[in-house]
Amino acid sequence: MTPSLLDQLQSLESELHHPGRPCSRARLEQLLHPGFHEVGRSGNPYGRDTVLDYLAAQTAAPPVENWGHTVHLLAPDCALLTYRSARRGADGSLSEEALRSSIWLRTAAGWQLFHHQGTPAPGSA
Repeated sequence: MTPSLLDQLQSLESELHHPGRPCSRARLEQLLHPGFHEVGRSGNPYGRDTVLDYLAAQTAAPPVENWGHTVHLLAPDCALLTYRSARRGADGSLSEEALRSSIWLRTAAGWQLFHHQGTPAPGSA
């Protein structure tokens, strides 16, 4: 059975956060489109090299929860993945909730993340 587009992109997006296992720089380079750019939850823009360096340096899964994933096919080879995320504190509480949007492009190399944006959710600390 072929996984749905939502399942595929949710899995690829999750790989970038490497839950429970490190993600190699080579794999990260496969996942991020050469034209990748991001606008973080802070509002700061980041280029591909900065994000690659940051993600490749991570050795543990971040304490982040993701939920509410939806996907919209914008064109045959372009999809918008949206979801919510929040940081889980040591006490189990959630903070820094964000609305996330990712534009994925299907290329000869497979699905690659072209753009990501995090926006603070209303009322989020």
